[in-house]
Amino acid sequence: MAGRLLKVSSLATAVFASSGFYLYNRQLDLNDLSVIRFGRAAFTTALISYDYLTAFKHVEYGTEEYWALKSKLSELFVSFEEKPRGAASLAQVHKAVLHDGRTVAVKVQHPKVQRQSSKDIVVMEVLLKTVHLLFPDFAFMWLVEEAKKNMPLELDFINEGHNAERVAKMLAHFPFLKVPIIHWNLCTKRILTMEFAEGGQVNDRDYMKKHGINVNEISENLGKMYSEMIFVHGFVHCDPHPGNVLVAKCPQSKKTEIVLLDHGLYQVLQPDFRLDYCRLWQALIKGDMPGMERYSRRLGAGDLYPLFACVLTARSWTAVNAGISSVPVTHAEDVEIRTNASLYLPQISELLNRVPRQMLLLLKTNDLLRGIETTLQTRASSSSFINMSRCCIRAMARHKRSKTQSKRRRLQITLSEHLNLWKLTMYELFLWVKGSTAARWLIALLSVLH
Repeated sequence: MAGRLLKVSSLATAVFASSGFYLYNRQLDLNDLSVIRFGRAAFTTALISYDYLTAFKHVEYGTEEYWALKSKLSELFVSFEEKPRGAASLAQVHKAVLHDGRTVAVKVQHPKVQRQSSKDIVVMEVLLKTVHLLFPDFAFMWLVEEAKKNMPLELDFINEGHNAERVAKMLAHFPFLKVPIIHWNLCTKRILTMEFAEGGQVNDRDYMKKHGINVNEISENLGKMYSEMIFVHGFVHCDPHPGNVLVAKCPQSKKTEIVLLDHGLYQVLQPDFRLDYCRLWQALIKGDMPGMERYSRRLGAGDLYPLFACVLTARSWTAVNAGISSVPVTHAEDVEIRTNASLYLPQISELLNRVPRQMLLLLKTNDLLRGIETTLQTRASSSSFINMSRCCIRAMARHKRSKTQSKRRRLQITLSEHLNLWKLTMYELFLWVKGSTAARWLIALLSVLH
């Protein structure tokens, strides 16, 4: 089956639309260029139209070769939507139905992308070197290094399928998480076929309101999911932009689900890095300044540790000093951060060149998640810090247990872990009671009586 897909992949990329060109003639005349119409992504779609011309210019409508190509699709699918459900720079996704009645999403890589991506990286490298010569403070060559490392992984859809299965197994204890099942018999390096999932984008408050989805619940569950990935497992989905994170009500259970898509880009955190990152976040949440400095330095920030703390948390130095969990985010603080970002650009550039490469994708991931929280108006909520703390406690306890052979010591570590987790739960309960309607009524009553 996969072998047949290899034969049909170039047909799929041409026939089944790009983000800007798509075929709208129902008769699919491969010689009729009028079926192609112009859209928004001129550069990408020009490549697709070129592939269309070169691949099928000798195939005449109605010939044996034409019907042989067309029959490949009917062998695999009962129906295949020509217009893509989603399109990006690397691939596009189409809805299709298998012969057994299951609905699937077929992700098709744009033609020429692999070859073009290599050229793009070379161009980017030349441009960055030129800018660096003109402006020595502009030191962003790490962008090229990261692109060289990550682009081949993102273009390998087999790797993406394996990542999806790994994270689904890793986070199987979260009933709210849905990762589409991969149909391996319909996959190649350029085509990924998976279970079709619908929903609204995670930053779409109107969709959530319409479908009775609790915004705070979504934000909290998203935080739980990513805290688990980062602090406990060190295997992190690094592209959580709203198009890759959907929310929906499960038709069977009527419970809210988070659907995680696009598993091409993951960061694997080394154990020592992950543990120092855990300790750093614990220090930031508590306002432990000596700990914050110590672990920032261990993560490569050096004397720029104050800037590192501010970049990592997107909070002001005043908030970092006080402990980010105890100081709410204000509009004035956001304005201060945006203003200072431009003033400290050379120092930020130096910082990004200092820190381990693992940190770069984490910073990007943090930024995307923070953007979602800002849209949902749940940023810097107490629940997010509690979930992070919970995962840090579990990660540190697991590490300590792995370093000792003593059963007594392991028992002590486990008891300490459970005690700390219990304290967090009690604190969470206290916050819930404090914020409840009954508590507010009781406080108002007491104030009247006194």
